[in-house]
Amino acid sequence: MTRTFLFGGHSFEVAGDAALYWPEHKMLVVSDLHLEKASAYAAGGQMLPPYDSLATLEQVAALVRQFRPATVISLGDNFHDTDGERRLQGSAAALLQQLVTSVRWIWVTGNHDPDVQGHWGGEAVESLPCGNVIFRHEALGEEEGPEISGHFHPKFRQAVRGRHVSRRCFVRSARKLVMPAFGALTGGLDVRDPALIAAFACSDAEKIEALVPTRDGIALFNVPALPALAK
Repeated sequence: MTRTFLFGGHSFEVAGDAALYWPEHKMLVVSDLHLEKASAYAAGGQMLPPYDSLATLEQVAALVRQFRPATVISLGDNFHDTDGERRLQGSAAALLQQLVTSVRWIWVTGNHDPDVQGHWGGEAVESLPCGNVIFRHEALGEEEGPEISGHFHPKFRQAVRGRHVSRRCFVRSARKLVMPAFGALTGGLDVRDPALIAAFACSDAEKIEALVPTRDGIALFNVPALPALAK
């Protein structure tokens, strides 16, 4: 089975279970890293193991070694809050510096980190066009061309043999592709949630698919549109 699929007239490959590789441009795409989420929670009195940033970046580094991209795009909510970029330290900071000097690294700003500066390297943008595809953090309803975004942390949930199985997934329509969250401590939103479905309102909303990475390929599932959005 293949882990490649078509979107916007281009071939993409699922990298790991939450990233994309675009061979045409030697580009690796990740979304919603939410670096320093544990330290943000700790500041509020909720103590979590402080290893999320390093675990997340080690997964990114493994994909960089595997695919050898020329460019890495991180699609917003790179850090969990506006101060996360400053809080990153130790082995996680060293690994990030190593990554951003080995490739062209682009930070797309998100709602959690609208002021990301690229303190550890890389360049920050609000959105990035590449050919006929636009990359941004949150899907824009009026966008007419092919758009790749994140923000919603989509997950596919299904009852299997009496138990509920939840997997990160990509969600695709004719003109929009929403990526799963990559970060180690990120939760998820069911693909059937109205907030996620509404993001496809201007993009053939009745033709939405969940792309669930498996060990050998991609499993496709139809996602029903909201009745109010159906044509």
